[in-house]
Amino acid sequence: MIKGILGKKLGMTQVYAVDGKQIPVTVVEAGPCVVLQKKTAETDGYNALQLGFGAKKTHRLNKPEMGHLKKAGQGAFSSLREFKAENVDDYNVGDEVTCGTVFSAGDTIDVTATSKGKGFQGVMKRWNFSGGRSSHGSKFHRAPGAIGCSAWPSRVFKGKKMAGQMGNERVTTQNLVVVEVRPEQNLVLVRGAIPGPKNGLVMLRKAVKAKK
Repeated sequence: MIKGILGKKLGMTQVYAVDGKQIPVTVVEAGPCVVLQKKTAETDGYNALQLGFGAKKTHRLNKPEMGHLKKAGQGAFSSLREFKAENVDDYNVGDEVTCGTVFSAGDTIDVTATSKGKGFQGVMKRWNFSGGRSSHGSKFHRAPGAIGCSAWPSRVFKGKKMAGQMGNERVTTQNLVVVEVRPEQNLVLVRGAIPGPKNGLVMLRKAVKAKK
């Protein structure tokens, strides 16, 4: 059984439980994905499947990419990712993987995506610094403050929290719950928010730290 699938974030909505409780969910178009390559412990040192998702025009591929995708015989794909699989012999190159075969309602999953980029931000927005006084005459409002380390080591340590680009980085949100799976529509409804913008690529995987 493969442990994940690729998808596209469509947006957020709400559904209602049997008891009438309102549940906020993110709708993900998960799959169908095509198996493009099988990796085994004998040849690669680990068991995994490479999946393709999202249509792409063939004239935008170079020859090595065309040769790689030709083996599956399912066209070109815009996104390729690897997912661990317990038994790769259950799949063949060219097979389709759908959300209904990977997830079911109540599963705990991890969602990985590229977060929204927020540009260059100061320390108060980027790192939640408290800032200085807001009163007149203080001249210290939203600045980071002193960053030096005196005579020793006479430098600024790497990783110092300062102003800089915020967002646009790989983010994983763990232990989210699958509220509903709709295989006929290739939709997975995940409780709560997930990283990334609308129409952004997301990776849905079985949770590695699932609460028992």
